Amino acid sequence: MSLLSLQRSHLHLTWHTIALTILGATAITISAKVQIPFWPVPMTLHTFAIFLLSALLGPRLGVAAMLTYLGTGAMGLPVFSGSPERGIGLAYLAGPTGGYLFGYLVASGLVGWLAKGLGWLGCLTVMFAALGVVYVAGLAWLALYVPNSMLLAAGLTPFLLGDLLKVALAATAVSGANQFKGSLK
Repeated sequence: MSLLSLQRSHLHLTWHTIALTILGATAITISAKVQIPFWPVPMTLHTFAIFLLSALLGPRLGVAAMLTYLGTGAMGLPVFSGSPERGIGLAYLAGPTGGYLFGYLVASGLVGWLAKGLGWLGCLTVMFAALGVVYVAGLAWLALYVPNSMLLAAGLTPFLLGDLLKVALAATAVSGANQFKGSLK
């Protein structure tokens, strides 16, 4: 293989990586803005999109998409759920939901790394564990804003049913994509 051929291959890989990262961050942004009526609180598709993308793209691109999303939000673009009404930029990241966003960053790497090639049950298990990471980070940060007696009622209970549903749907979509990919071989 010639040097020119290697350079072209690397350039193609670089643009491919950049495009997937930007598309992933865009999908996360759109999912954060979608509001679906649900009980007891409306839900976004944030968890679904982050876990789905991370499982399909792998840890490197999943984390890159999440970092791009967080970076654009930190710069002041209204990419977060409830922004610009609830604030933008670093002020939003330092607010009550900042821990959840950091938890999603860690979870995107875990899902991308551990869910690769797993069936539905394995993928579901990994995503449930990653959701636990999101809640631990989110609740730890939220404790700075909410009294301990109100913490679970404010940061876990209203969202748990919707998040469990989104995780099950993401695991199902990943499993279906893996089966489809396997049938093409």
